[in-house]
Parts: sequence; C-alpha cells; structure tokens
Amino acid sequence: MRSIWNGNISFGLVSIPIKMYPATEDHSISFRQIHTRDSGRIRYRKVCELEDEPVETSEIGRAYEDADGALIPITDEDMAALALPTTHTLEIEAFVSASEIDPLQMGDAYYLGTGGAAAAKPYTLLREALKRSQKVAIAKYAHRGRERLGVLRVVDDTLALHRLVWPDEVRESTGVAPKEKVTVKPAELDLADTLMETLGEVDLGDLRDEYHEALEELVAAKMSGAVPVAEPGEQPAGAQVVDLVAALQESVRSARRARGEEEAGEEGAEREKATVTHLRGRKKATAKQAPEKPEKPEKPEKAEKKAAAKKAPAKKAAAAKKSPAGGKKTAGARKSGTTSAEEAAQEPTEKTAEKAAGKKTGAKTGAKTGAKHAAGKKTAAKKTTAKKQPGKRDTRTAS
Repeated sequence: MRSIWNGNISFGLVSIPIKMYPATEDHSISFRQIHTRDSGRIRYRKVCELEDEPVETSEIGRAYEDADGALIPITDEDMAALALPTTHTLEIEAFVSASEIDPLQMGDAYYLGTGGAAAAKPYTLLREALKRSQKVAIAKYAHRGRERLGVLRVVDDTLALHRLVWPDEVRESTGVAPKEKVTVKPAELDLADTLMETLGEVDLGDLRDEYHEALEELVAAKMSGAVPVAEPGEQPAGAQVVDLVAALQESVRSARRARGEEEAGEEGAEREKATVTHLRGRKKATAKQAPEKPEKPEKPEKAEKKAAAKKAPAKKAAAAKKSPAGGKKTAGARKSGTTSAEEAAQEPTEKTAEKAAGKKTGAKTGAKTGAKHAAGKKTAAKKTTAKKQPGKRDTRTAS
C-alpha cells in the first residue's frame, strides 16, 4: 500500500514518525464517456486559453482569483514559507471522549503506520495509552494545501485518523424539520418499538452493495455478448402514509418474514387466539342443538286434525269459563289428545246450547229470587199490623 502523507505525531515532547495510508476504497465501477454515434472516446483536456493548446500536468500551477477576476499566482515556495507547525506534523491538541465527537464532522479515514524501527516504541505507548483511557485524541495537520482537523483512535492494534470538518463548516439544521405540529400517540410509539426490536441488530459485515453486484453482472453479460433482460422489481411505496398504525403493523409483519420468522409471532398468536375463540363459540352452539331428523310427509287427515287441535284449546278455554262441564271436557280432550275433526266441528253447536241453558237457568234463578223477595215483604207487613193492634189475634198466624 502506498502512503499519501509522511510526517510525525507530536505527543508532547515525544515525536513519532508516521506514514498515512487510505483506510477506505471506492468499489464503484468507473465508466467512460463516449460519443453515442460512433463510440468515440470523450476526453477532458486542460487547454491554455491564451495558446489554445493542451498543457502537461507538470506545467500547471495554482492561483487565487479575486473579486475583479484577476489571477494571483501562489507558488510551492510560497506555500512552504507558511509558518505552520502542522506542515509535516500531526499535532495532538487534547484527549476527549469519543461521544463528544459529532458524527456530522466525520470524514475520510486513514491508517497511520510507523516511519521506521525507532517509531515502534512511542507508537505502541500512544496506542496503549488511548486504549486504557478509552479516549480519542484531537489533532491538527496540514494536508493537500490546507490545515485540517482530525481524531486519532485505536482500531485493533493500529492507530487510525479520521478527518474532521471544522465546526464552522457544519451547517445549521434550522428550517429542515417539519413545521407542522404533530402529536405522536403512545400506541404508535409502541408499534415503532416493536418494529425496532423485530429488525434487531445486524452485523455490518453481512451487508453488501447490491447495486454494485448488479452492475458487475450487467458488464459481464455485455462482455460475453448476451443481452441482459431487465426483471421487474418491486415498485417503491408512495410517500403518503394514510394509516400510520396500519403501516407500522405491516412493517413488523414484513420484517418478521424477511428474517425468516414464522407468521405465528405476537400478532399471529393474537389472531390465532381470536379465531379459536370464535370457532369454539360456534361449536358449543352446535353441540346444544339436537340433530334434526328429516321430516316425513303427513297425510291430509292428520294435517286437518293437527290444525283443528291448534284451534281447539283457545275455544275450549273460553267455554270453560262459562261452563264447568265444558271445561272438564276440554281438559279431558287435551289429556287424551284424541279430538277429532268432527268434534271440532260440533263445538260451535254445543257452545250455543250451553249459552241457551245458561240463560234459562238465569231466568229461573231470577224468578225464585223475586218470589222470595215478595214473600219477605208480606211477612214484614203482617208484623207491623200485629204491633199496631195488640188486642187482636192474628188468626192466620195461629192457624
């Protein structure tokens, strides 16, 4: 691996010669620009505007353009004359907790190796001091024409440097968050927690760039002369959320399916319980009901008897109130259950006779009552006369 910067780590009065190596690399596929009509290569060339000729890289310098458009050349000698202690030195400023570093400031990462055998001892001393203190070192260094800020930490047995942007280079987040006032319900937070627990943790080593893999397959297919066929992918869901709770519930179910878990999770168990309860209710209701036997067709005579029997109780009950005899008959008929259609037909005639007999009995009773009342009046009159005439005897009474 080729180093991109050489210098020293300044740790108080201790100087550690180091070399800087890129800790990351870009695995993306690099494309070239071509002319679509004839596949000719399109190149960018650095041309001098005054001469209208391409210029070699060795002949290119730097300059500063002021507000009027004038160019002020800055040479390498001018840069070397800058009074910067960090020109070739990584100057440690302080030691802080890693939690104090804002992730927004994190930039490119580099490995720091020793610049010789003499650097092994101080290098190891700094590494072990960082491990034991569980802190990181804040340092300043000059790289690519400017002074930069960085953080030193331990990765395995190696010192690593992360470039940090200066605090004033981090933009404010004012105006980015939604301005609408929104209230989040506890039930929605519970579903979000469930989704987070379902997704769980992940080993970053298991994650891969699927887009890069697809590009590699496409390039390999084109090189072999094959014509790749695009497979229809899943369409991304819309940005509008109609029901947040329903979306969270579906997200939990999808996450469980993606992790290979069975559908019988917490929600699946609840659905199964609800279904079992519902089915048990139906089974109990069915168990109480006796199995129905198929009905046989009845004969016309039996059907008439049944219809007459249904009408008979009401009529007989009315007759029983007026005539005790009729009531006994009706009760007997109910017990025996042998009331025929002819008896049902004769009932109106019997009722009429009972009514007539009742009227005659009432007339006789009324006549007897009237006679008694008249006799009583006569006896009362005789007693009154006997009181008025005490000397006379009542011959009628004596006789």
